[in-house]
This record gives sequence, structure tokens and C-alpha cells, in this order.
Amino acid sequence: MNNWFKRNSVHLIIVAILVAISFAYFFSPLIQGKALIQSDVLQAQSMQKEINDVKAATGHAPLWTNQMFGGMPAYQIWAAFPSNITSHVINILKAVFPNPVDTVLLYLLGAYLLFNVLKLKPWLAAAGAIAFAFSSYNFIYITAGHANQAYAIAFFAPILAGIILTLRGKYLLGGSITAFALAMEIRSNHVQMTYYLLLAIAILLGIELYHAIKDKQTKPFLKASAYLVGAVLLAIAVNASILWTTFEYSQYTIRGKANLTSKGSTAGPNHGLDKDYAYTWSQSVGECLTFLIPNAYGGGTSTVVGDDSKAVKILTDAGVDAGQANGFVSQQLYFGNKPSTFGPWYFGAAVFFLFVLGLLIVKNRIKWWLLSAVILSMLLSFGKNLPFLSDFFFNYVPMYNKFRAVESTLVIAAFCFPILALLAVNEVITNTDKALMFKRGKIAFFITGGLLLIMIAIPDVILSFKTDDNLGFINNLTQMFKGNSDLANKVAGSLIEDRISLERADAIRSLIFVLLTTGLLWLVIKEKIKANMAAWILAAIILFDMWGVDKRYLKDGNFVDKSELAQQYTPREVDEFIMKDNDPNFRVFDMTGGDPFHDSHSSYFYKTVGGFHSARLRRFDELIENQFIKSVNQDVLDMLNTKYIITADPKTGNAGMRTNQTACGNAWFVKSVKFADNADQEMQAISSFSPKDEAIVDKQYKSFTDGQSIGSDPTSTIKLTSYAPEHLVYQSGSTSTQIAVFSEIYYDKGWTMTIDGKESPYFRADYLLRAAVIPVGNHTIKFDFHPTSYYAGENISLAGSLLLVLALGGAVYTETKKKPSVKPAGKKS
Repeated sequence: MNNWFKRNSVHLIIVAILVAISFAYFFSPLIQGKALIQSDVLQAQSMQKEINDVKAATGHAPLWTNQMFGGMPAYQIWAAFPSNITSHVINILKAVFPNPVDTVLLYLLGAYLLFNVLKLKPWLAAAGAIAFAFSSYNFIYITAGHANQAYAIAFFAPILAGIILTLRGKYLLGGSITAFALAMEIRSNHVQMTYYLLLAIAILLGIELYHAIKDKQTKPFLKASAYLVGAVLLAIAVNASILWTTFEYSQYTIRGKANLTSKGSTAGPNHGLDKDYAYTWSQSVGECLTFLIPNAYGGGTSTVVGDDSKAVKILTDAGVDAGQANGFVSQQLYFGNKPSTFGPWYFGAAVFFLFVLGLLIVKNRIKWWLLSAVILSMLLSFGKNLPFLSDFFFNYVPMYNKFRAVESTLVIAAFCFPILALLAVNEVITNTDKALMFKRGKIAFFITGGLLLIMIAIPDVILSFKTDDNLGFINNLTQMFKGNSDLANKVAGSLIEDRISLERADAIRSLIFVLLTTGLLWLVIKEKIKANMAAWILAAIILFDMWGVDKRYLKDGNFVDKSELAQQYTPREVDEFIMKDNDPNFRVFDMTGGDPFHDSHSSYFYKTVGGFHSARLRRFDELIENQFIKSVNQDVLDMLNTKYIITADPKTGNAGMRTNQTACGNAWFVKSVKFADNADQEMQAISSFSPKDEAIVDKQYKSFTDGQSIGSDPTSTIKLTSYAPEHLVYQSGSTSTQIAVFSEIYYDKGWTMTIDGKESPYFRADYLLRAAVIPVGNHTIKFDFHPTSYYAGENISLAGSLLLVLALGGAVYTETKKKPSVKPAGKKS
């Protein structure tokens, strides 16, 4: 054991330093006991409220919640997967390390493993880990609260490490690491990030296959491939319940098949997202300059305004309040064509320079994979700005059209840049042809430094510093200034000056870091500094560079007292009144927050018609598009049992509430059924109907009522007597067989209905509700949610988890059993 510590002492020291860096970044807020305020996390708290309440009361987290969009499965909101070993690993990490230290540490440790596998010296590997971890968007995702996305990115590096080890012939060790890291990746539950990584890995394996055939090494390649296939299958088995439920549910979400064929449909080809929606966040081609100059495009849509802002001065001179002027200018400095952005994709000036150098000097064929992956990720990130390639992928590449915000493909570029950059440094250190290294270093410096000098001296030659619709912006300013076009033009012109000033300042900043890095490499080439010392200095340069930019987006000001965080959901007077209602299952339609279908705030207090989730059911989304966008359909609110409607006073903005007297209730018997030929007719029929009296049913369900003697009994009753998200109990009484409609969302992948303990069929009515034929007499009707995809999937996950533990244990045993090589006495190395 002592020998093990001695052999690995450098690694242990570096890991300790990486842990210290993770804590140091958040030192001030942590010692003050503050918590990070993240917009998406706050949204998630609303989504998860009913789930967490039930879990606290019963110990079981329900797999269905009615808290938003009328009701939906909880798989993509919050679900427990206790049979999955990676769930427990994540829980331990979160218990040991405070948020978001755990995420940054995963970035660092995973990348450190990869750079060691790439055979870099430990201190150089540490510099590489810092370069990857502190890439700006890794921290921006944390700021935004994209916790799953950040975790998924953190496992990119160890997955690649495992694959490389396997391809090198370390089959058991590499396969086990790949299986574990991929299992953790999948458990992070961000399919989009995993998908982009797999695209990049496919390129890598294609290149390796080509060289295996070329070098007549297909047998070891196929053997490695077999282990990797086994690793993938094992990772899938470990996450069977997650993947099965996600796949099953996705078929019914906005990423699944459209139900409508008319104009109201928002489906893309092959049952994916609407293309315009998917391309909304597309990277401008010129915006790639932010890889080197963070503020090349004005930063983010909340960029901090400097004291020397010309636009602020013009506005304040015109009588605008200083605070309002700063706030307005802050939101206008970003001039890319995304609707908004937290900040730029900044890879680091030193890293960018070293990446260019790597293209010139790295001999390892991994260079061609890294370059190919970077180019593909960049081209795909352009989305609507490069439609011929994006449309090809969107229309023909499987699953690509399931994902929005195509700029996210740049996570692959952000992953590849530091790898090639550090391989370049390693080449400089190890290559004996110092003259060649000096020559190629000069070329890389002239390319990077030359670009920076242009962006310092004449940046408007490269960029316009105007928004795409600058004329429209000036017209809007003119209206805002009550027809004063002269002032509007002055403000627009001064914004351009402010953007140039921001860009120029960061270009100078980046040039300094490039000069420092170039100087360091010169010292290495001239052998005036040892490799370890060079690695320490490089790590410091990269850390200082990236830290400064990351602090613009994930700063101490993003943390608040935990008491303040708890006050984010302080109920209003109307909320307190509604929460006193003892009815266990009614809905509220809150229109005070702007778009009720992109805001989950009110879902924290009660069950809502609206809400916020990127994987809502397709049918509910189509209902929104057709029954709520132009005007609110009262009939639809009634059938959804919308008991309260909250509106804002147009003058004061104060929330007011009215009780909806025509709400249909939890369940009701209808007098008649109207059959529709398809979804289009269904949607048209519910545009104006009496939900209490008639049900609109697709003709595919006609067999459910054929042969039934359906009557109408005005004295009949049906009411909800017991409510839990996964278990609903109704009591009915009628002198004739009737059709009941339930104000519950229809989803047949897990819900079963029983009448007096005997399973009975139910069908869909009114486009998205449940309905059933209820026989004459008094009956107990129950709906229970018990999805096979989850419960059978958990059994598979348990088996997969046990196999993963055995594989990891076998790999560790095999590696530790190997004796360290000992040099024969009397021989020199």
C-alpha cells in the first residue's frame, strides 16, 4: 500500500490541487453559506413540487404529476431510479461536495484522466484538465441551471479515455471505464449532449477503422470494438429504466409524431421538432471569433456596462434614468442573431493559439479526428445560417431533429480544442527538432496574433457590430423616443462604438495571453525552463485567462442567502386564497406571468393548465397552438376543470382572480358522443362545443361503445373520492350505462382503469382527456399508473449494475495484480 501511494503521489497531489481549485472558485459564497440561484433550477422546483411533496409524505416518488400541462409523466422532471448504481454515485457526489463544486470537480477529474491516458506528464495533464473544465460554456450551463447538461459534458473525457485504452489493447480496463463513464453519461439524462458526443465518436472509430485496414490490424480493432460494444450494452442495461421510459414517452412529446395534418401542426419531418424552433438558437458564422475574443459579439444579453459607455451617456444626457439606461444598454450589446444568450463560447486565448499550433506540429492521427469533429460541430452550430448542411442532418440523420438549440453542438469543439492544444505542448516538449518547433510556433503566433491585431486596429473590417435588423431597431428606438429619430440614430451609433470598445479590450486581453504562451514555448524550445515548470506556468496562464472570463457569467453575485432563495416562491394573496380550496384535483390558469405555457412559477402552488417543460406532450402542445394562442377557448378551460383564472390588472399589474363557474369538474357523464374522422376534426370540433354535454371521440375508439346500450340519466353522479398522482378513485351511480369523461390527460403507456376491481378499457375524448363506458349501477372506478417501462426497466438496471460492479472490480484486480516494471541492475535508462 505504501508503494502504491509512493508511485501515485504526484497524481494524488494534483487531484488535491484540482479539488482546491474547485472550491476556490466559489470560496466567498461558500463560506457565507450562500446558494446559487439558477433560473432553470427554480423552474424545476415548481415542476417537482407535487412529486417531492408526495415523496416526503409517503417515501415514494410518483411517476406522474398533475402539476402542469394538465398532467404528464414525471420521467423527465424527477424520478427515482434506485436500481441504477450510477444514481447512488451521483447522490454521494452531491452529498460530499456542495453545488456546483461537484460539477466543476467532475469536469477537472474526468479531463485529467483523459490527458493521462493520452500519455501527457501529470502536470501537463493538469493544465489540460483546467483548459477543458474552465471553457466558458461549461460555467454558463451551471449559471443557467442546466445541471444535467453540465454533468453529461463532464463525462465526455472519461468516455474517450476508456475508448482510447480499449483501442490500445487494454480491453478489460478500457471497456470497464467506457461502460462506467457511459453509464454515468446516460444517467445524467441529457440525450442531446450524449448524441453529439456519439456523433464525434463515430468519426473517431471511422478513422481508426480506416487505419486498421490500411495497417492490416483489423483483428485487434475488431476485438477492441467487441469490448466497446459490450461496454455500450452494459451502460444501456444499467440505465434501462431511464432509456426505456424516455424512449416510450418521447413518442408522445413534441419530439414525436404530429397528430395534426393541418396548419396547426408544429411537427418537423420524421416526427421531430419544428425546424424553426430547433434552429432558434443558431450560432452566427462570425460569432466563432468568440473562441478567441470573448466579447467579440458583445458578450451576453446582460453584459456589464462599463463607466465609459457612450450609449449610456447619450441616454442619461437625454434625461433617461441612469439605472434604466444601464439596463437598456446591457441588453443591447450582444448583436448576434440568437434571441438571447448568457454569454460567448470562449475556449481561451492560450488554448486557441495552441490549437492552431497543434494543427501544424501534432503527428498523432487523433489530430485529424479532433479537427473533423471541430469542423462538424461548428458547421452544425450555424443552423439556419448554414441551411444546406443543417437541413440535411435535420431531415435525414436519425434523431438529429429531436433537439433544439443547435449551437449546443459546439460542446464538441469546446471538448476538442484543449485536447489538441495540450498535445501541441507535449509535442514541443518531447520533439527533438527544436528548429522545426520554433518555425511552426512562429507561424501559429503570426496567425493568431495577426488576427488579434486586426481585431484591435480595424475590427469593423471583419464585423459590422450591428444587429441583423439594425434599421428595424432604429425605428423601434424612434417610436420609443416619441419620433425623435436623431436621438435614436445617436443611440444606435453609440451602441456600435460600445461594442467595438468591448471587443477591442478583449482582443488586447487575448493578445497578452497569446504573447505569454508564446514566450513560455520559446523558453521550452530553448531549454531555458524544465518541462514541469513550464506545465505549471501554462496551467496558471490558462486558469487566470479562463477564470477571469468565467467570473463574468458565474460570479459571486449569482449566489444569494438561502433564506432569499426560499422566498422565490412567496405566495400572493390570490395564491393563498386558492390553496385553501380543499378540492384535491382542480386546475388554475395563471396569465399574469406573460406566457403561461413558458412559466412554471404558479405550478409551485397548485395544479395548472400552463407550465414549463421542453418535453411536454405533443397533444397538449397542439392544444396550446390551436386553442390558446389567438384567443383563450373557454370550452377547453372548462373541460380541463380550470376552477380559477388569474389575470393581471392592465393598469396596476396586480393579480386578480375569478372563479370559473362552468368548469366541468373531475369527471362527468355526457349526453352524447360525436365521432371525428381524425385529429384535425377533433381539434376543429373542440373549438366550439359543450364539453359538459358532448364528447368528441376519434372514430378509432368507436368499437368501445358499439353494442353498448348507452343512455342518459340526469340524476346520475360520478365524483372523485380519493386523489394521488398515480392513483385516482371515483364513485359513480347511474340507472343506465353511460359515457364518463375524466378531466385527466390520456396516456395509455402505464395507466390502467378498473371498475369494481376488474380491469376495463378506456379511450381518448376531447382530443386529450380520458373517457370510459360506465355500466349501470353504483361502482368504484380506479385509475392506476404502473408503467412496465419503468418497473421492468428497473429490474434490468439492477442486473446491469451488478455486472458493471463485477467488470470494474475485475479490471482493478487485473491492473493491481500487474507488477510495476523494475529496471535490471547496472543498466541505465
